[in-house]
Parts: sequence; C-alpha cells; structure tokens
Amino acid sequence: MQKSKARFWLFLLPALFFFCLFVLIPTLMGFFYAFTDWNGISDSVRFIGWRNFGVIFKDPIFLHSFGFTALFSLCAVVLVNLVGFLLALLVTQKFPGATALRGIFFMPNLIGGLLLGFTWQFIFTSIFSAIGQATGQQFLQGWLSSPETGFGGLLILTVWQLSGYMMIIYIAQLQQIPDSIQEAARMDGANSRQLLVHITLPLMMPAFTIGLFMTISNCFKMFDQNLALTDGGPYRSTEMLALNIYNSAFGENHFGLAQAKAIIFLIVVAAIGITQLVVTKKKEVEM
Repeated sequence: MQKSKARFWLFLLPALFFFCLFVLIPTLMGFFYAFTDWNGISDSVRFIGWRNFGVIFKDPIFLHSFGFTALFSLCAVVLVNLVGFLLALLVTQKFPGATALRGIFFMPNLIGGLLLGFTWQFIFTSIFSAIGQATGQQFLQGWLSSPETGFGGLLILTVWQLSGYMMIIYIAQLQQIPDSIQEAARMDGANSRQLLVHITLPLMMPAFTIGLFMTISNCFKMFDQNLALTDGGPYRSTEMLALNIYNSAFGENHFGLAQAKAIIFLIVVAAIGITQLVVTKKKEVEM
C-alpha cells in the first residue's frame, strides 16, 4: 500500500510542479495585478482597488470586443459542431475513399493558427478579389475591409480548421453505437430520418458534450487567427477579447487593466462552459 502511494506521488509530482509553476502561480499573480496600476515595466506597483473593473465596463472598445466575441463564438460553435457531425456521418458510410477523406478533413487542424490566418488573409484579399474582378461579383471584392466581411472571414477560417477535429470525436462516438439498436429500429419500420432523430442523436450526446465544451473554449479564446487574419481591423471592429487584452497589456502598457479584463474573461468562459456541461450531461442516455 505504501509503495503504491509512493509511486502515485512520484508520477504526479512533476506534473503538479509544472502546473503550479506555469498555471496556478501566474493566475494568482494575475489576480493581484488586476487590483493595481502596474504598467508591466516599472518596479513600482500601486494598489488601486476595484478601479480597473470600473474602467472596463465604461470602455466601449472592450464592450464591443465582448459582444463581437460572444456573437462569433455562438455562430462558430454551432457551425463547427454541425459541419463536424455531418462530416462524421459522411465518412462512416461504406464507400471507396471514405478513409482518405477522414485524413483530408482533419488536416486543417494540423496547421498553426498564425500560418492559417496569413494563408486565409491571402485567399480573401487576393484570390477572392481576383475572382470578383474576373466575374464581376462585387461581394468577393474588399474582403476583410469591413466588420461584416471580417466576421465572415473569421467564421470561415474557424469552421475550416476545427470541423475536422470535431469529426474525429463524432466518428468515435458513432462507432460505439451498437448496430443491433439500429437494426431493431429498422425492423420496427423506422426510416433514415427517424433513426437519426430518435436513435443516433440521443446516443451522440456524450460526444456533443465534449465537442461543445471544446469549441466554446477554443472560440472564446481565439487569438492567433484573429491577429493574423484581421489584427482587429478595420478600426478594432473585429477585435476579439483575447486580442483586446493583449493590446491593453503589451500595446498600451496597461498591464493591471489587462489582468482585470482577463479575470472577467475567465469568469465568463468558465460560467458558460460549466453551464453547457451541466445541461448536456443531463441529456445523455445510456446505450
């Protein structure tokens, strides 16, 4: 028994050490700096209480970034999981090339966020513009030059990158559904739509719980794609919360203010994520 406990702590301590060093301690320090006016450079740190939080809720740029991030995350979470699920349904069918398609759909997830952002920036600003000029389609020209096209560009990039990863999660769950359940439903006269609605979707809820949680977290925290694709432009109209916090800390040297924004960001994302987990967990059914 003692040897078992010793081995447990032997394997746990390295991970616990690095977790405290790189996650727990910086987080606690961030909570402290949120109540100061530190600029990130000076040695002097002055405690100012709740003043940073008061400034945040009067900042129109932060409030716009908050609303933009919330709207983007809502649309992206729905589309990424919908497309991922539809791709999973497609590649689990028996036809030539289904296995190859899995790899093709998953590959965008392997590309780094900055590289992906710059690649799609070239596509939107150069290729779309060239096609628009050649075909006379005005809507293809001037992409990323307005808040609407910037929003659409970020949405397209995110769906293209994350759908393949969600597809893998949904494939794993689809393959766990016993064939006997579907065969019994078919014998009772159920058609394909009824099988999907009454058999497949309820049994997919464990995967939906994971998929929704991961996409909510990724979409709210998106930074590198936002930085590379639009850099918050035009006029900070497509600036998401992570980029807004970064600009406050390293662009404007308001480190204490940025930490206060990060605390609000953490609380909001944690509340949404936990609520989603509780709601979707209740809808899970056993096979």
